[in-house]
Amino acid sequence: MALKNLLALVVLLALVGVSVGKPYGNPLRNQNRHRNPRATGDLDLDYYRSTCPQLESIVRRVTFQYVSRRPTLAAALLRMYFHDCFVRGCDGSILLKSPNKDAERDAIPNLSVRGYEVVDAVKASLERTWGCRGVVSCADILALVARDAVAVIGGPWWPVPLGRRDGRISKLSEVNLPSPFANVKTLKKNFLDKGLNSKDLVVLSGAHTIGVSSCGLINNRIHNFTGKGDFDPAMNPSYVRTLKKRCKPTDVRTPVDMDPGSARKFDSHYFNIVAQKKGLFTSDATLLDDIDTNLYIQAQVVTRGASFARDFSDSMVKLGFVEILTGRQGEIRRRCAFVN
Repeated sequence: MALKNLLALVVLLALVGVSVGKPYGNPLRNQNRHRNPRATGDLDLDYYRSTCPQLESIVRRVTFQYVSRRPTLAAALLRMYFHDCFVRGCDGSILLKSPNKDAERDAIPNLSVRGYEVVDAVKASLERTWGCRGVVSCADILALVARDAVAVIGGPWWPVPLGRRDGRISKLSEVNLPSPFANVKTLKKNFLDKGLNSKDLVVLSGAHTIGVSSCGLINNRIHNFTGKGDFDPAMNPSYVRTLKKRCKPTDVRTPVDMDPGSARKFDSHYFNIVAQKKGLFTSDATLLDDIDTNLYIQAQVVTRGASFARDFSDSMVKLGFVEILTGRQGEIRRRCAFVN
């Protein structure tokens, strides 16, 4: 009876959209309370209405041109945005190049980041558009491109408040992203440090539904977990056998879908995989070790992702407010890869 009651509670929580973990307010709630967001340093959905009204249509058009031809760019651009926001905030610092190869994009976790050409193409188009030249930040462009790339492949849409400024600093030494090898306690602290809670952690992990990794990141987990030729006992043995056929012990390059069976579709299937102990990374599997994140996973499985799209949209809005530069901070870059 207790198990049935727990299951009923899981279903109810998912259907009514109750937050698992600490509750948080909608960051958009007070977003338009100031009449002049340029002066106050706030973000605003209509920030460019009078200066570059074509902005969102241009971003949508260019992003569609790229992602419709190469759908895997959706995951790549979403990942780029996440990596940007977790280092110095959502300031476009991941886009900067360094002649000394010591910028964020040169850090080992970012060497596989791709999609810069999409952001550059959007920026170039805006710089050719009357009224938009020198007006739109690369940080805002990246925020919009990530949203529109996901929409192109049929994923959820979310509002993107605008008015971010571009950072002038990008250091390889400052890159400290949540690790695919981390446990849930560490991950929760990583997210809490950015103002994000346990629900945001598990919801944003759902982006792995379109993720692709490589054998190099999982070989120890499936071939030599404790140095004795064993595999991680937190993994489904049948899944390990499947992975071993694809990833030989010395193979570091072969791609591996993070959501087998649904890797080309943005849906809630990722949570089914994790619940079956088929999470590719330790950071996926460990979500079952925390009561809040586990409860959310089970709710999505039982309800077939009833609240996932809405929850993902909410968490992406929150992510977009992490340590932003506004007002007179930073700059508006003329080229996204270089400071002015």
